[in-house]
Amino acid sequence: MKPTGKSLWPRIRGRLERLKHQARLRISLRHLHGPRGRHASLDEVTVVTLVRDGAYYLPAFFDHYRNLGIRHFVFIDNGSSDDTLDMIRAQPGTVILQSLLRWGAFENDFRRYAAERYCRDRWCLFADMDEVFDFEGRAEIGLSGLIRYLHQHSVTALMAQMLEMFPKAPLSEVASLPYDQVLEQFHHCDISAVRAVDYASPLTGFSYYLQQNTLDNPDAQILFGGIRGKVFGENCCLSKHPLVFVADGVAPGLHPHCSSQVRVAGFAALIKHYKFANDAAGRDRASIATASINHGEDRLRASRMDNTPDLSLWSDTAQDFPGIHALQQQGFLMKSAAYSAFVAQQTP
Repeated sequence: MKPTGKSLWPRIRGRLERLKHQARLRISLRHLHGPRGRHASLDEVTVVTLVRDGAYYLPAFFDHYRNLGIRHFVFIDNGSSDDTLDMIRAQPGTVILQSLLRWGAFENDFRRYAAERYCRDRWCLFADMDEVFDFEGRAEIGLSGLIRYLHQHSVTALMAQMLEMFPKAPLSEVASLPYDQVLEQFHHCDISAVRAVDYASPLTGFSYYLQQNTLDNPDAQILFGGIRGKVFGENCCLSKHPLVFVADGVAPGLHPHCSSQVRVAGFAALIKHYKFANDAAGRDRASIATASINHGEDRLRASRMDNTPDLSLWSDTAQDFPGIHALQQQGFLMKSAAYSAFVAQQTP
């Protein structure tokens, strides 16, 4: 049956809206610093990061990712008013693009544009400022060994699970703690309220993209909840696909939690997440005031923290960070016998 004019018009209108959206993005983007195109070699990883007023995080952020061996960073700035831009410019191997379009409406477009411009036929690591990426074998084979394994197995994406890190103290007492101290003192986690659904389940909310991916491990799952679900009632997704090889046909960063048309490795990395650093309550209030994000999680958190000034995330189900191997044993991180054997074989 041929589509009628009536049924065809919504499709045409949707197409026109998408073209308008992309035109707004490209018109808004300014190149402020660094190379204008791809500058990483085939075996290198480029970090792509959205940032707005990130000076609080930047020294520790650079320390961690440079210690992983990363030399190339692309920042998409969304209107910083602190020292963020000067701090990035002072670092070698950095690029700054800037757009003042609303974060919540364009964050996926920002990431995808940067990945396609700077990481075509290269590895891209999407990392937020409050995220610390880690993986099995980091100490033994490093990031270069991980990339070598993924290349050898024709894998184009690595999934990771986000683990919220928090202190035992009330959140209000650590609101102004410097980030380097946060990384030392936020050493508790709680996976007692984590929920899992099948990888491509409609319950994820973004199964359209996930169903276009190929899994090395058919038992892969998408995780939700955790401590933020337990304390604030958030239905937050804990699973991401942060490491992506942007080959022809791959659609990077279509959603904050996944890319599409990728082959996903049979094991999961870890993202330590420090959401509650840097005055979380104050940032949530600012987010609500500017309506920069539409998912409502900021309202849930702000309401609970305002109503419970001495709120602590710690409870008797919390544990000190147990390490990646323990998280695999506890079922939080997916494990691959083949990858573990590779790490063992490469270890002197």
